[in-house]
Amino acid sequence: MFRKLLLIASLSASSLFALAQNHKLIVGTYTNKGNSEGIYVYDFDSKTAATKQLNVIKNVSNPSYLALSKNNDFLYSVYEDGTNSAASAFKFNALTGAASFLNKEATNGQNPCFILTDGKNVITANYSGGSISIFGIKPDGSLSSIKQNIQHTGKGPDRRQEKAHVHQVLFSPDKKYVISNDLGEDKVYIYHYDANAEQPLKFKSSVKTNSGSGPRHLTFSPDGKYAYLAHEFNGKISAFSYKDGSLTLLQEVETVAKDFKGNIDAADIHISADGKFLYESNRGDANNISVFAVQKGGKLKSVETVSTLGKGPRNFSIDPSGNFLLVAHQYTNDVVIFNRNTKTGKLTDSSKRINVGTPVCVIFGK
Repeated sequence: MFRKLLLIASLSASSLFALAQNHKLIVGTYTNKGNSEGIYVYDFDSKTAATKQLNVIKNVSNPSYLALSKNNDFLYSVYEDGTNSAASAFKFNALTGAASFLNKEATNGQNPCFILTDGKNVITANYSGGSISIFGIKPDGSLSSIKQNIQHTGKGPDRRQEKAHVHQVLFSPDKKYVISNDLGEDKVYIYHYDANAEQPLKFKSSVKTNSGSGPRHLTFSPDGKYAYLAHEFNGKISAFSYKDGSLTLLQEVETVAKDFKGNIDAADIHISADGKFLYESNRGDANNISVFAVQKGGKLKSVETVSTLGKGPRNFSIDPSGNFLLVAHQYTNDVVIFNRNTKTGKLTDSSKRINVGTPVCVIFGK
């Protein structure tokens, strides 16, 4: 009897371990190219990088960016569709990958390209609309009608900066602020955030970036002391110290060689969970990803720049184990999986691929 109980306990522990190494990988796409049906859900083995498709969430238009609730029970997606643009909510089953549509609400700003949630609100960055939209979350996970829409104005010197283009919204580490990068205005906006207010965002300040740089995506260090901003047009990274809603420039670094000719089109930026390494991807004619070691004091030191082995590395993500980095290629219709050396930060090809139409966002669930 004792042996039988011991065996059951052993099997239970093994089952829990197996479950812990498997995570849901969710891929957002563009459906208007005709080679994607919506949002793709996979089972990802963080020990082997093996993937298995579980579900396709269909009947969504250009779900190019995604956000999961903290408990992984709700999935939120942009609906990037011109004048029909909206934010969508889905009930999500973190065990099976199944999802059911709850509702969608108009963003009142065209082509939302980024979405996030804190469980109380959903916020979108509306690229073509040059605005930010905030929705409340009802008890069943669905979206309320729009609570607040903040319109940015202004422009920059580049032909792509003919007006404001909000490209990202991001919570500060303490959730007291929302940071918004405006690619069209060469500005980073900082808003006070009160999750329970009727108008959750209130302007605090803005930071002007270099003229024509096109600030796109920002990431915070795990300890919340530093922030790193990728500029789309010149591919540079600005390193800032951060404290209580204020950014102070520390350093700017290149991600391509000084003699590089062609379009850079920087895309995404992320930092490892241990805060030791920073990664930034470039599209255009570069199609590479740069690795930097984070030094004491927050400054960056170049480690390497490697090809992403595809075209249009729009978004990438480090898996929960930290051992793999997945790059979504918008134009070669695949997700390339790299092995990540956690000691050196360096990337090597795992030879594993996920073939999926027009992937532009990859996020992990539990």
